[in-house]
Amino acid sequence: QVQLVESGGGLVQPGGSLRLSCAASRSIFSINAMGWYRQDPGKQRELVAVMTSGDNTNYADSVKGRFTISRDNAKNTVYLQMNSLKPEDTAVYYCNARVVVGATYGDYWGQGTQVTVSS
Repeated sequence: QVQLVESGGGLVQPGGSLRLSCAASRSIFSINAMGWYRQDPGKQRELVAVMTSGDNTNYADSVKGRFTISRDNAKNTVYLQMNSLKPEDTAVYYCNARVVVGATYGDYWGQGTQVTVSS
């Protein structure tokens, strides 16, 4: 079981920056992958960025070069640094933790944090 709490969302102008944080209720060192997803009303939730326990990262094409995922194991926290924000980045951002146990896995989600990019 993992509880996740996101923070850092808000309103920002186009071209601005935000840093999202995701605090986990347990050590993230052994969590197989942690990532950020986003969802607009009426649309499917989409992957933004993911980091595996081996520090491999993967990004959606739309955010490559602008967003960076990182983590601090000592603080059990994962971050998403978002730069050069665009109006199309507006969405609710969710933190995800995937825990693999044998041949199965469990996905855990935070409550989401709203990011609005608007002038």
